[in-house]
Amino acid sequence: MNKVPVSFLIPAKNEERNLDRCLAAISWADEVFVVDSASTDGTGAIAAAHGAKVVQFAFNGTWPKKKNWALRNLPFSHEWVFILDADEVLPPTTELEVRAIVTSPGSLTGYWINRRFCFLGTWLKHAYYPNWNLRLFRHRLGAYEKITGSDTQSGDNEVHEHVVVQGETARMLSEMDHYAFPDVATFIEKHNRYSNWEARVAVEGCLTGGSGHLQSQTVGVRRTIKRLSQRLPCRPLLRFLYVYLWQRGFMDGRAGYHFARLHATYELLCVVKEYELKQARRPGNLKVEG
Repeated sequence: MNKVPVSFLIPAKNEERNLDRCLAAISWADEVFVVDSASTDGTGAIAAAHGAKVVQFAFNGTWPKKKNWALRNLPFSHEWVFILDADEVLPPTTELEVRAIVTSPGSLTGYWINRRFCFLGTWLKHAYYPNWNLRLFRHRLGAYEKITGSDTQSGDNEVHEHVVVQGETARMLSEMDHYAFPDVATFIEKHNRYSNWEARVAVEGCLTGGSGHLQSQTVGVRRTIKRLSQRLPCRPLLRFLYVYLWQRGFMDGRAGYHFARLHATYELLCVVKEYELKQARRPGNLKVEG
């Protein structure tokens, strides 16, 4: 059977642990770009071995970040692009579903796909599930929203920005696996960076900003809740209760409990870093030399 006429975009940096598994699952794709950030491991060699096109990205420190830069600058051979992280894996059923989408005439512009998280060796069925992301779309009609142009010290890849497309969207039937947290150390490292982003955006008051209209009402509701929650006390506790009780993380057993506790710690980092930024902006604030 011929390759599926779709272009994949995979952002990467030192992803040799994940990339082989990710690329092996999309061997049916006609074109794959791995947008690398000067990896020092075997990322480039693994990508080349799978026939992917490796493109280097040099971050300027602010905006655009990696995915938006790639959408603007890569010479895609196909109308449709699927954005996939190196720690995500698509099931075999995705090939037929994507083929049907990209080869059939239609008015839709993008498709959302659900994903499940692996944590402490188990698949979470309640905490952070379902988790819908708009990943397959006509690349000329979509881009990641710009929430802030500041240096958030969160890395060169988009954190919580969402794809905004011009047109209608739908949901895919396939569901992908997300190996985002192979160990607790990885969770802590990532969320330390993510909390930098959260604090900067909160201080700048642009959480609900961004360019364009979000197609998902759920995303809009979540952002409204987040904006309101930033005014409440005991945010780490509320985050724990949200994941453990509201999302029924307690039904995921020990993994669900620890997942909720770690997200409470993440919320605490956001709170303290936000306070730190506000203190630094106050007139006459003294810098204490250590």
